[in-house]
Amino acid sequence: MSALLNAPQREAIHYLDGPCLVLAGAGSGKTRVITQKIAHLINECGISAKNIAAITFTNKAAREMQERVAHLMGGRVPGGLTVCTFHALGVRIIRQEAVHCGLKPQFSILDSSDTVQIVSDVSGDNDKGIAKQMQWQISSWKNAMITPEEAAQLADNEIASTAALLYKEYERTLRAYQAVDFDDLISLPVRLFDENPEVRERWQNRLRYLLVDEYQDTNRAQYRLLRLLSGVRGAFTAVGDDDQAIYAWRGADVENLRLLQVDYPKLKVIKLEQNYRSSRRILEAANTVIANNEKLFEKRLWSEHGIGEQIVVTNCPDPDREAETVAMKITAHKFENRTRFKDYAILYRGNHQARIIEQQLRNQHIPYVISGGQSFFDKPEIRDLISYLRLLMNEDDDLAFIRAITVPRRGVGAATIEALGNYAGHRHISLFAAVFEEGAAQHLNPKQLEGVQQFAGFINRMQYRATREPAAQLLEDLLTAIRYEAWLFEHCTTREAETKWSNVRDFVDWLGRKGAEDGKNLIELTQTIALISMLDKEDPDFDGVQLATLHASKGLEFPHVFLIGVEEGFLPHQSSIDEDKVEEERRLMYVGITRAQRSLNITWCERRKAGKEVRVCEPSRFIAEMGGDIRINDRKKSGPVSNEEGRARAANLMAMLEARSKPGA
Repeated sequence: MSALLNAPQREAIHYLDGPCLVLAGAGSGKTRVITQKIAHLINECGISAKNIAAITFTNKAAREMQERVAHLMGGRVPGGLTVCTFHALGVRIIRQEAVHCGLKPQFSILDSSDTVQIVSDVSGDNDKGIAKQMQWQISSWKNAMITPEEAAQLADNEIASTAALLYKEYERTLRAYQAVDFDDLISLPVRLFDENPEVRERWQNRLRYLLVDEYQDTNRAQYRLLRLLSGVRGAFTAVGDDDQAIYAWRGADVENLRLLQVDYPKLKVIKLEQNYRSSRRILEAANTVIANNEKLFEKRLWSEHGIGEQIVVTNCPDPDREAETVAMKITAHKFENRTRFKDYAILYRGNHQARIIEQQLRNQHIPYVISGGQSFFDKPEIRDLISYLRLLMNEDDDLAFIRAITVPRRGVGAATIEALGNYAGHRHISLFAAVFEEGAAQHLNPKQLEGVQQFAGFINRMQYRATREPAAQLLEDLLTAIRYEAWLFEHCTTREAETKWSNVRDFVDWLGRKGAEDGKNLIELTQTIALISMLDKEDPDFDGVQLATLHASKGLEFPHVFLIGVEEGFLPHQSSIDEDKVEEERRLMYVGITRAQRSLNITWCERRKAGKEVRVCEPSRFIAEMGGDIRINDRKKSGPVSNEEGRARAANLMAMLEARSKPGA
């Protein structure tokens, strides 16, 4: 197997003398390095699989890694090996150390809509837009390990100042619900390890070697967790690429790459620069674009693949014609080259760009699939069902209690919940616990009390069964008992009800299968649901064009890529131009270019509607930065231009952009 590795890959796999940073360019085989290093640690170094953790950023990446490790290790993943996301590792730590975190092991994990609801409740403001902004601000502080007291000093605008005032109450409410948010899954273990040396040493001894994928996407809290787990030995390999750091808006901190060199002076840096994905022309364009950024580490991708097709840039009058052009080009190219639709991807900066593309693909009967759309778990019918599961796991979860008792409605209205809530608040207990207290009878009338007690009794009976019976059976009985299917058909149009019920069936069948395969009961399954970002409904055999935002495309590759809307104000985005943050947008362009294996088509629009106005657009500066070896298809001229003319036009475009960016221009 080592014969298939290049020299830097082999060095990265065998280096174990201290902390190691592997700078892995796009398509350079980073997953191969991580999986081979796991096999090397177990087979050659005698480290037990249960003492190794590989940490990824997505469940998809974790699954792919597990499959590849299994392939290397004779068909199965070694027992005890940890391959999971940062957040899944955090869940494991908190669950096992719950007593030290002030939680019970059956705590709830709240998603973003739950946390926005808590912020809204705490602030007394029903404006969900404002609540979202405040929740985002609190989340940013937690990712940066900033306390409520520190936040109050840092707040520099009205939203931040209000969020700082709510921060402490928000945290108190979470703990009252015996719940955590996504940020807690990292920050709670960090605080625990910081404050409790005994617990820290226990986990350092348990996880003796760490491998971290997509290291450039870590935030400050995740970096602290890595440092605390790896201890003074620094027994880890971090794999990342500073040129693909595109998540600063989500709290990722590319500064973590620089910090590694400061915190670990003996850090070994190994560069993977050989690309196994793209043609030389595509790599040359990517290298030339990214060279305009200030570099933390110098790196230049190269490939043994052929020179490849010329990159084509096409200007279109407007987004409708752009969509039509792309659809026609895909149809023609597929016919000429006998390819499949799944060989093509259309990438764009923002989700809103997909609508016109979708219309054109449907018009021309081209099948397609969208990556990174609405999460299956965000659908209301799935959230309805999950509220019951959360309540079975943790009866102190008031948000789950309110949703479950009101959907489907069972004669319990807002007045009943308000009366119960007043009593529970006065007693400092959960709504569920309040149902069974004698004092509740003084606050609720007999009919109201009977309604909530019947519901709580039903949950108690299901709770008892949940740890004793297969998940599949319990889920079927739950759906029957709450009459969910009938309720959908009573409250929705027939078509809408059929779609929703089909989603519920998919979810229930999937959970039942997962319970049987993993040997987990419904309570154990529920805690992991919150960590799964998308039910794997994507069919790998489906032959359709892939539509994705540039952010969602990272980690993917396609033989033929269409990159659309490459204009000033779109890519780079206007807000990044205004805030002088064009470097991250350039990395986004780099990610887009390096998704392509064989051919790359770039389009931009001359005009776009902005409300009732029509805006004149200019091609993105990144097109000029790709160098002269591109073919510019000017629709106003009869044919494609020569290489020399392409270079001349690129130079002119670059000069125009430089002139425009000078002060006073």
